Amino acid sequence: MRQNDDTATTTAAIDIKKRAVSRYLQALIMIGVFFFLPAGTWRFWQAWLLIAILFIPMAFVGRYLLRHDPELLRRRLQFREKRSTQKLFIKITSVYYFAVLLLPGFDHRYGWSNVPAWVIFLSDLLILVGYGLFFLVMRENSFAARTVEIMPDQKVIQTGPYAVVRHPMYVAASLMWILTPLALGSWWGFVLMVPFPLSLVFRILDEEKTLVKDLPDYQAYMLKVKYRLLPGVW
Repeated sequence: MRQNDDTATTTAAIDIKKRAVSRYLQALIMIGVFFFLPAGTWRFWQAWLLIAILFIPMAFVGRYLLRHDPELLRRRLQFREKRSTQKLFIKITSVYYFAVLLLPGFDHRYGWSNVPAWVIFLSDLLILVGYGLFFLVMRENSFAARTVEIMPDQKVIQTGPYAVVRHPMYVAASLMWILTPLALGSWWGFVLMVPFPLSLVFRILDEEKTLVKDLPDYQAYMLKVKYRLLPGVW
């Protein structure tokens, strides 16, 4: 019986690893297409640097989760949202986000922007900081899935970044989203991306309805940690 359990665990781990590697390669190819196809050239050093900033840490984080928290990695690989309101949000924002991601490539091709190198490097550094916060959130909260759902054994996390704001993963994502066009050398993309995190207001408000309803002690946590994204603001 124990041998069967071990075999099942090993099989599940192999399946998660295969899915993670597949998603990683798909994301790498997709981002490459979004960056280089509009640019019309491989000579786009800003894009190469950003890809390294994003995907090298991603590989290490994936390996860490596979060893220390494979269940979280499995949840992160789940993209199917069950709530209709969240499905609508994801569809609308995804179209907007990927449309804006195409702009820096055209900007590079036609020379619409002249972003100083120090701004590009600083943006890359802050994106890396955002990804570091993203990792801290996942290490602190084993239930940090992509979809809005409550697991049977889930509990409220009140430590680490969650002691400062209620949705630190969205803080990390917002930082990375806003600065991506600048890291690619596009002022126009940056201007269009700045309002994008405001769309998270809808997602967070809807998500908190589920958390208050189905997650014990979450309402008490809301009274303790008053701010959702920005301390002193919201």
